[in-house]
Amino acid sequence: METLHRTTNYTLANIMKLSINERILIVEDLWDTIADESKSVSLSEAQKKELDKRLESYRKNPKAGSSWKEVKTRIKS
Repeated sequence: METLHRTTNYTLANIMKLSINERILIVEDLWDTIADESKSVSLSEAQKKELDKRLESYRKNPKAGSSWKEVKTRIKS
């Protein structure tokens, strides 16, 4: 997928004038820059412990949670 021009003025007002497809491209471009730099983002010890706790919980019982479809239905109701 071709990226949007990097010289585009990305103010919120200008972004909201774009089509949905163009806005999705901007989000993809932005996400790519985050993914490229993700190694420079560090987690606190508390965040690491919480992630480890959740991963262990999942491994013990992978069916205990809700699917995205179930969560979405609950949110919409």
